[in-house]
Amino acid sequence: MPTTKAVEALRNTIGPGLIMAGAAIGVSHLVQSTRAGAEYGYIMIWLILAACVFKYPFLEYGPRYAAATGESLLEGYQRLGRWALVVFAIVTAGTMFAIQASVTAVTAGLAGFVFGITPNLTIWSGVVLLVCILLLLSGRYRLLDRTMKVIMAALAVATIIAAVMALYVFDPGEAPVVTEAPALLTVGGLTFALALMGWMPIPLDVAVWHSLWSLERRAESGHEPSVRDAVTDFHLGYWLSFVLAVLFLILGAVVMYGTGETFPAEAVAFSTRLIDLYTATLGAWSVPILGVIALTTMLSTTLAVTDAYPRVIQRFMAIAGGRMGRWAEQRLGYAAAILLVPAGALIVITFFSGSLTALVDVATVLSFLSAPILGYMNLRVVTSSHMPAFARPSKAMHLLSIAGLVFLCTFCILFLYMFFIG
Repeated sequence: MPTTKAVEALRNTIGPGLIMAGAAIGVSHLVQSTRAGAEYGYIMIWLILAACVFKYPFLEYGPRYAAATGESLLEGYQRLGRWALVVFAIVTAGTMFAIQASVTAVTAGLAGFVFGITPNLTIWSGVVLLVCILLLLSGRYRLLDRTMKVIMAALAVATIIAAVMALYVFDPGEAPVVTEAPALLTVGGLTFALALMGWMPIPLDVAVWHSLWSLERRAESGHEPSVRDAVTDFHLGYWLSFVLAVLFLILGAVVMYGTGETFPAEAVAFSTRLIDLYTATLGAWSVPILGVIALTTMLSTTLAVTDAYPRVIQRFMAIAGGRMGRWAEQRLGYAAAILLVPAGALIVITFFSGSLTALVDVATVLSFLSAPILGYMNLRVVTSSHMPAFARPSKAMHLLSIAGLVFLCTFCILFLYMFFIG
């Protein structure tokens, strides 16, 4: 039995993992997992499982490194050499506007559905981002931490109930007859597979976010977590994300697979169809409740992403030193970035307002193509001489990391081959 002291230590540690889950259980789950079930059936469960298993070590290394060294992964990259920081900066700059735009557009679409108002998507997106910015500037980490714990509990319960009821009322005899399974080994099939795995359960650059949230939790609580407690917190959020991804896929497969129906590309129409998946099994009475839950879920994702990029930019400025370092110490870097990134996202949304699924696919594929590089860097950081020996990954974790790199590289090479040659 764990002692009271051990339980208290774990309680003071838990938080960053659920924030990670809040960031994860958004577009990758509500959009990509549901589409996977609707368009490909249950076969995509294996890709979700493979992505979660092979990306696991690289994401776990974020909180592991922060707990063991008291530094973020960005400092770890700096210790590898300037090249590692440059690579991460390029990946971040190349994806942050698309990622921020994707999660914001889905949230804005759900807001339009819940409130029954469908003006220009850019306007709704601006409202969503303004709410997130004001919340973060006023409450910062403490608000983010407490909000995620409530939202994740509500979402988990609602999704479990919906999936169980969908399976309960499903009559195999009435299921559509699928005469031809959708092809995966095509450019379109591989693009969707990479899009699904790119954010499943979350992009690898979130390991850096997680390390920053862990340090913020450490400063906020005054508790220095052990590596074991930090990893336990990570497991809580990570495997909750996996389970819910499978449940969303089940909903899509039971209600839509084989019917010939697809999700609309426009954000509000997509959101309406998404809520229909729940109400088809739970009944019309659940529309307001589920609409609010889905909107709150996506708002939590947007909130986490809106917080993460400014934190990364602020830490970059601190590492750079000089005047930029002084700005970072005064929180000016965070304040500037929390305006800059949403502004860029709004520009992207303006041009992609009618093609939500295309925007999501572009952002997620870019994340997957960068995954092998970031995975290699994370492995190098936690096996470096700066990492305390007791906290370095076990031999089994090291082997899983190598297998993960092979898996990620294989899919990237296969996609690039088929895209440019096949």
